[in-house]
Amino acid sequence: MMAPNVVGRSVFFLCQLLALLLSAGNALAQTGSLNQSPAEVVKRYLALDYKGARLDALSVDTVASYTSWHEEPTWGHVVVTRGFVVAEQYRQWEVIDRLEVVIPVTFQVIGSVYLETAGFVQEARTEEVRFRVKAVRNRWRIIEPMLPPHVGQKRMVNVVREAWIKETDQAKRDRLGALQDELRKVK
Repeated sequence: MMAPNVVGRSVFFLCQLLALLLSAGNALAQTGSLNQSPAEVVKRYLALDYKGARLDALSVDTVASYTSWHEEPTWGHVVVTRGFVVAEQYRQWEVIDRLEVVIPVTFQVIGSVYLETAGFVQEARTEEVRFRVKAVRNRWRIIEPMLPPHVGQKRMVNVVREAWIKETDQAKRDRLGALQDELRKVK
């Protein structure tokens, strides 16, 4: 007969193993399993981008799991958006073959923040971008285009506020404060 302490450890170990297996299954689904729609990969990538994941060095690896590229250039600006719509129906896509499609996405752009000058250029428009998604090593991956970050308005306001808090140079703080006000006022 096993001692109660050994049984408790065994049960604890089995629970941890089960949790690991279940979370690994979920992680596989998040990174573009071919069993899922390629539109899901585009939606998840853009949802992370909308939340500013590509602006944060700690989150870049999470976003990179959805793309075929591992590094991005240093972008000089961030596109600020109200939202995006991914075409979910395959009839709206351009189907290249079973393992490659082009999925249209529509962004509601309100303007761009230029990082060097902390300037905002308001430019309300609708932007349509076509994302090429292809099976790469048994996972859906975005092949192109490599766009500058498309971040939501509220998140961009918070990013600027965080930069304002960390900045010690008064002239730069003033510019960041003005940028934050500009971003808040955009309708």
